[in-house]
Amino acid sequence: MKQLILEFLRRGAAACGLGPMVLAVLYGVLHRQGALETLTVDQVCLGIFSLSALAFVAGGLNVLYQIERLPLMAAIGIHGGVLYVGYLGTYLLNGWLDWGRLPILVFSGIFAVGYLAIWAVIYAVTRRNTARVNALLRKKQLADQ
Repeated sequence: MKQLILEFLRRGAAACGLGPMVLAVLYGVLHRQGALETLTVDQVCLGIFSLSALAFVAGGLNVLYQIERLPLMAAIGIHGGVLYVGYLGTYLLNGWLDWGRLPILVFSGIFAVGYLAIWAVIYAVTRRNTARVNALLRKKQLADQ
């Protein structure tokens, strides 16, 4: 367990350095779209801290997939649930998403579709790579006979 916590902290620390970079890109895009003119120091600080914390958690969460006793679907559920709460909380806290049933439902739908699309790509790539490795193993076994 101690090893998993240390790995979570290592991965989180590596990922959270990207938080301010993502925030800078987000603010740049919002500014170019005319949705953002000026920011207060408090808004910038809140954005940097909250996005760094979100990146830390998101980066560290990948350690869930190293827990052998945790079924894959449980790991995916925990990962997705924590990311959903983290992203939703960050967006609401920073005022990037309006409070209300409709904005939260739209955000939830977009998050679910995006999360499922990413997992579908991961599943397809993993399945293709596994098939390739299995074919190489079968070929080697036949050659050894």
